[in-house]
Amino acid sequence: MKLIILDRDGVINEDSDDYIKSVDEWIPIPGSIEAIAALSAAGYTIVVATNQSGIARKYFDEHELAAMHQKMSLLVEEIGGHISGVFFCPHGPEEGCECRKPELGLIKQIETEFGTSVEGAPFVGDTSKDILVAKLAGCCPILVKTGKGVATLAEISAAELAGVEIFDSLKDFAENLLKKEIFS
Repeated sequence: MKLIILDRDGVINEDSDDYIKSVDEWIPIPGSIEAIAALSAAGYTIVVATNQSGIARKYFDEHELAAMHQKMSLLVEEIGGHISGVFFCPHGPEEGCECRKPELGLIKQIETEFGTSVEGAPFVGDTSKDILVAKLAGCCPILVKTGKGVATLAEISAAELAGVEIFDSLKDFAENLLKKEIFS
């Protein structure tokens, strides 16, 4: 199985410091939906792993979150792609759960659901938590400059960036990966 794990906010859709609280606020980053569809068409299994503490904070509920994920999935499906799973942590940072990135709970859920290891799979994110969980899980950490990506680059050390591939966007990552496949 060729697996790719994507963070959601700031990678697939526009991010907001005020949280994405509704379907109307869920706006795809230009090129992200097409990137997912292209990766899916190339045989990749695409899954999303996302912290959604807005639920714990009561900014939105699981029904609204499901509607956002349905919108995301339908947009991808409309152009021939498929998102195989969306895994989310509904807890706040103070709850000490095992599923909030950079903890490995979401990764373990993905491995269980698909009966596979995530070892070596690209994990595309825009924050230091995404980089850390990718490294802890044995994934290939990918940082995109969309969302909080530029701020993350400015905040983290060179040591934390070791082994991290950096791309302008999910679209840029997908084009690069698919180009590599053609020439390998």
